[in-house]
Amino acid sequence: MKRLSEKEEALMQIVWTLKKAFAKEVREELPEPKPHINTVATTMKRLADKGFLKFEDFGSTYRYAAAITKKEYTTRFVKPLLTGLFGNSMKNVVSFFAEEEDISVEDLKEIMDMIEKKKR
Repeated sequence: MKRLSEKEEALMQIVWTLKKAFAKEVREELPEPKPHINTVATTMKRLADKGFLKFEDFGSTYRYAAAITKKEYTTRFVKPLLTGLFGNSMKNVVSFFAEEEDISVEDLKEIMDMIEKKKR
């Protein structure tokens, strides 16, 4: 299984949120300008072929659901990318975003609380 493209990830985010969805429902959730429905349907079929989506056949249309959870995807593809870019250090990841001001003080406190809860 390979990491998804940005457009494929956007569709997966929608499917993870909706749980089950037809291509037209996924398209409705996309920002403007929306791609043509055929583009969405083709991309979703490709995601199914790659093993990221499963589907139910309703004759002339398919209803899709995630075949991999968001957590599984993040663990398999995003975490290694982040740790690889930052010398296998989550501390370096957090400090990078803190220095770039992409993380607020409130967010950092929330992260610290999560870490403390995990230790207990």
